[in-house]
Amino acid sequence: MTEIQLLRAEHAPALLAFERANRSWFAASVPDRGDAYFADFDRRHAELLAGQAAGRDRLHLIVAADGEVLGRVNLIDIADGSAELGFRVARGAAGRGLATSAVRQVLVLAAEGYGLRSLRAAATVDNLGSRTVLVRNGFLPAGETVLDGRAAVRYERDLTAPAPTRPAHP
Repeated sequence: MTEIQLLRAEHAPALLAFERANRSWFAASVPDRGDAYFADFDRRHAELLAGQAAGRDRLHLIVAADGEVLGRVNLIDIADGSAELGFRVARGAAGRGLATSAVRQVLVLAAEGYGLRSLRAAATVDNLGSRTVLVRNGFLPAGETVLDGRAAVRYERDLTAPAPTRPAHP
């Protein structure tokens, strides 16, 4: 059983363990956080909490019953009823629908709890898993972009309308 939790100070040890354990897995599909992220994790964690307290971000963890962090679903750069969605799931938890379910839960929080009206996201062209999660949650392709030097697709999701019928493939 998992649960979505808003990021808190006491999550720091489990979150750091999650990021360390999955670093190479994540780097295969998203820009690597770099050594400085890990070396100065406590300061970075405090900055994230400060951004959340200021209302700029809403940072969520996917937490197992034993407290292990299995993933993250973040809403960042909140402004004018919109935000950027980002997510990552541990290698050992991938492919089981966890990301799709967690993103769906955060979409409800975004609309009903945070009053957001739209979300943006992006995924590299070769990251079929993330693109599938976005499409399954009603995100529509909105153009091309580049992430860390790699071709990517931009997506948008209108939270004020029902999820559009999704195409068969992202």
